[in-house]
Amino acid sequence: MMISSIDQSDGTLPVFGLVSLQVMSLWGWLWLLYCLHVPGSVWGLDGGGEGACRLTAKPVSGSVYRAGDVVIGGLFPIHVEAPLPEQEFRSIKEDSTCTIFKQRAYRWLQTMIFAVEEINRDQALLPNLTLGFLAADTCRTEGITLGAALAMVSGKEASVVGTECGTTPEVPVIIGDAHSSASMVVAQTLGPFDLPMVSYFATCACLSDTWRYPSFFRTVPSDAFQARGMAKLLRQLGWVWVGLVSEDDDYGKFGVQLLLQELQGSGVCVAYSEVLPKLPSKRKIRHIADIIRGSTARVVVAFVGFTGHSGALMEEVVRQNITDKQWIASESWVTYSTIASPKNLPSLAGTIGFALKKADIPGLGPFLTRLHPDGDYQKSDPFLRDLWEEMFGCSLGVDLSVTLPSRQQCTGSEVIREGESQYADVSQLRASYNVYKAVYAIAYAIQDMMACRPGDGVFNGGQCPDIRKLQPSQIVHYLRGVNFSTPVGESFHFDMNGDPPASYDIINWHVTPEGTAEFVQVGHFLSSEGSDDQFHIDMDKVVWGGGSGDEVPVSVCSADCPPGTRHAVQKGRPVCCFDCLSCAEGEISNTTGSDDCIRCPERFWSNPDLTACIPQLVDFLSYSDTMGVILSVISVSGATLTAGALATFLYHRHTALVKANNSELSFLLLLSLKICFLCALVFIGQPNPWTCMLRHTLFGISFVFCISCLLSRTVVVLVAFRATLPGENLMRYFSPTQQRMGISLCTLIQVLICVLWLALAPPRPAERRGREGRGPRVILECEVGSVVGFSLVLGYIGLLASLCLLLAFLARKLPDNFNEAKFITFSMLIFCAVWISFIPAYVSSPGKYTVAVEIFAILASSFGLLFCLFAPKCYIILLRPERNTKKHIMSK
Repeated sequence: MMISSIDQSDGTLPVFGLVSLQVMSLWGWLWLLYCLHVPGSVWGLDGGGEGACRLTAKPVSGSVYRAGDVVIGGLFPIHVEAPLPEQEFRSIKEDSTCTIFKQRAYRWLQTMIFAVEEINRDQALLPNLTLGFLAADTCRTEGITLGAALAMVSGKEASVVGTECGTTPEVPVIIGDAHSSASMVVAQTLGPFDLPMVSYFATCACLSDTWRYPSFFRTVPSDAFQARGMAKLLRQLGWVWVGLVSEDDDYGKFGVQLLLQELQGSGVCVAYSEVLPKLPSKRKIRHIADIIRGSTARVVVAFVGFTGHSGALMEEVVRQNITDKQWIASESWVTYSTIASPKNLPSLAGTIGFALKKADIPGLGPFLTRLHPDGDYQKSDPFLRDLWEEMFGCSLGVDLSVTLPSRQQCTGSEVIREGESQYADVSQLRASYNVYKAVYAIAYAIQDMMACRPGDGVFNGGQCPDIRKLQPSQIVHYLRGVNFSTPVGESFHFDMNGDPPASYDIINWHVTPEGTAEFVQVGHFLSSEGSDDQFHIDMDKVVWGGGSGDEVPVSVCSADCPPGTRHAVQKGRPVCCFDCLSCAEGEISNTTGSDDCIRCPERFWSNPDLTACIPQLVDFLSYSDTMGVILSVISVSGATLTAGALATFLYHRHTALVKANNSELSFLLLLSLKICFLCALVFIGQPNPWTCMLRHTLFGISFVFCISCLLSRTVVVLVAFRATLPGENLMRYFSPTQQRMGISLCTLIQVLICVLWLALAPPRPAERRGREGRGPRVILECEVGSVVGFSLVLGYIGLLASLCLLLAFLARKLPDNFNEAKFITFSMLIFCAVWISFIPAYVSSPGKYTVAVEIFAILASSFGLLFCLFAPKCYIILLRPERNTKKHIMSK
């Protein structure tokens, strides 16, 4: 199986590790110093005598050379599989050439040549100076890449066609390499000598380290920007549960590391992170595909350079018919037509990824199709034969049995047509455009050198560079300051790290009616250090993967919790995997997807859905409540009936019945009862300091006044019937004046108790938390202030009531047609029964019902007194006036 090359990506090779890189770089430094200071003894050469040279090692890297005043080096992975190295170092290994020719990499080389020729034709750019080039094949291997770079900068390239031994010009600047690992090796080696490199495809963010790579530049954005764009894409589309696949190289490792850094704190979790092995392993590839298929993450981010290993993964994905995934592609393979083949589209259709900015380079298409093999093709371009045989499936070799027996001889009439091959496809010029910009960046740096005026230079006291003898450090200086517009109209410059502004096209894979893939731009991402990012995606243009059609795929570990619940992270799993637990009462869910519930502020409570805090209901017995209305009506009705009885007694005050019942005490008793009825109204309504003090004091004084009147009448009745023996004159102690004094004295004691109570610890409004229905309520009530004071008030009332009941009970059988003691006994029994029942009911009643119980006790006891004492009398006065006579009252 052929290993695919890379156009739109870094495509980094597996590295040997940090130790191997350091050893390779150290070897490169020693080698470079040797080449620069020991003439005649260089790579591939050995001085065998004056004017003689011979090869001691056959180079495996082919190269293309054209002379010029300034020669630009170029490193391109024309082939992607290097031969095994010679281990004995005693003989030249035959047929040590690289294999697997890649058309797109060869197009990059031709783009460099095209740009050089275009600049040489431009009279405004670099007049009177001709650019040359020396481009070598790196075989996509770090060792060969480093060897080719060292040979270029030392002027000792042995494989250059058309030159004598040792006459290859030194190269002051190199365009390349395409891969991060190889670029790291070369840049680390050439950096101490200020030899500049301008890479067109090495995207690893590690290369932005100017301390380790001081002379490294690139025209391709760093992966740090791509990772930032991917993170924005995942967050904007709500994909919080994703899988990661990367290669075991610098490109994959640093790319995934940068993406994870961008995703920190964003709520995006990684379901799995799998690394493709360096060495081919069907078992490992199958294992990774099984994880992708079995994971609940529907989004897969593939940060791969699309080598043969990643290609094998995609083949396994297609073989297992994994069609429910949305793939996110890095710039390495998002426009790679080989992967977007019709057989792969059932699994990969709808792929979204970031591609390097595309450009149309005028004239490049005809330039690419100009090639044709002739008699000298092998001398002018050692790669043309491989291109021709790869494109047309024929052989240019003389002996077909030696070259490719399965292929026929090429006729020479074959013609390269634009768009019919990867090499001649100019519809997706992305990496090729980066090569184009690299050549122009070098040209404009040289142009700035030529514009230097003697005395105004930046070197050695104002000296200007010598164009004919350029020093690499001078090119590094001027490269840092280039700022130009390419022929296609794009402005370009390097930042302080040698990176260009990041510009990506967001590409979406559509399927045409013919069943082929179409790369459709659906957005863009622009980013640079020190400026705001510009991210835009046209959702209407996107065709989603995973069989979602027009609907954005949902990729979550756990569905969003409904309102009123919170997340509870599942033990041992990422934070995106959670259970939904209901918030407690009095708490609400912060937002959809919150980890914690928020407790409502003071005097607020959660609504039934636990989504919002609402003011707690303020609970007190008000006049707007049904119960408040009923009790108010009863209170007013009792006061009205009392007033009616008072009016009746007042109107019939001269009748025998009224006179016999001590009309003055009757009037006082009815007046106190009316106050008792009306004091119930003070208990209704929102408590405030005045009403709280008035409630219990008015209640206590009015009832003491009422019972005192009743007690006085009971005593008078009892004394009147018991003092009938001869010589007894007890009634002189119970004259109306003494009765009024007794009533006043009893009432005054209660008044004193209430005054002390109000002075020392008065009743006051208070809030109490209670519950009714689903939620709590703020119960407004009157605290008694002093339990002792409240107990004395009630206890004094109870004492008078008990005394009155005892005396009335003793006088219940006194001879009288209208025995007042019986009615007093009944009224006191009702009074005591009500207030004895009041105590447990008062304690057990919640909220406003506590006040309602107290009002009920007041009204019930008041009605008991009213009906028991005055209903019979009013009945006789109004309905049986014939019985309202002295004769009838005195009769037995």
